[in-house]
Amino acid sequence: MDFSFLPKYSSFFINGAKFTLVLALFTVLLGTLLGLFLSLMKLSNSKILNFIATAYIEFIRGTPLLVQLYIIYYGLPSLGIEFPDMIAGIITLSINSAAYVAEVIRAGINAVDKGQMEAARSLGMPGSMAMRHIIIPQAFKNILPALGNEFIVVVKESSIVSVIGIHELMYNADTVRGNLFKPFEPLIVAAIIYFIMTFTLSKLLGIAERRMRVSDKH
Repeated sequence: MDFSFLPKYSSFFINGAKFTLVLALFTVLLGTLLGLFLSLMKLSNSKILNFIATAYIEFIRGTPLLVQLYIIYYGLPSLGIEFPDMIAGIITLSINSAAYVAEVIRAGINAVDKGQMEAARSLGMPGSMAMRHIIIPQAFKNILPALGNEFIVVVKESSIVSVIGIHELMYNADTVRGNLFKPFEPLIVAAIIYFIMTFTLSKLLGIAERRMRVSDKH
C-alpha cells in the first residue's frame, strides 16, 4: 500500500472531518429538541398528539435514511421547497435522529420516580412546570450516555450525505480516490479518521459518565 499522497491531500481529509463534526453537532442539537417534543407528545393524554408522534417515529424508523435524504433533497424541490446542500443534509439527519432520540427521552422520563411529579403537584406546581423544572432535568441526566452514543452514531451515518455532494469526510475521500485512481488507500485513511473521532467521543463520554456517578454519590 502507498500512502505517499497524504502530505498533498491531508487538507482534504481534515476539512472533510470538520464538515462531518459540524453535521453531527447540529444534527444532535436539532434532533434532541425535536425528539423532546415528540416524546412529550407521545406521553401526553391527547390521543391525536400521541398518534402523530407514534406515526412519525414508526415511519422514520421504518424507512432507510437514504430514501429520506432523497425525499428532502430531490423530492421537496418539485413542491417548491428547496434547501442548500448542507441544510438539506442537517435537516434529514435531524429528522432521522429525532425518531430515535424521542424513544430514549421517553424512556428516561418514564424512569423518573412518579413520586417526583406527585410531590411537585402537591406543592401547587402545574404539570407542565413540574415536567420542565423537575422531571426533564432528571431524565436528561439519566439518558446523557444514550444521547452521547447517538452523537457517535450520527458521526458515522453522516457519510451518507456525500451522495448529494456535501464535502464531508467520505465525499473528500472519494475525491482523492478519483484524483489518484487509488481505490483502497484513501478509504483506509477515512476509516482511521472516523475511528479516531468516534473513539475520542466514546472516551469523553466515559469520563462524563464517571463524573456524573461520583457527583450522584455526593
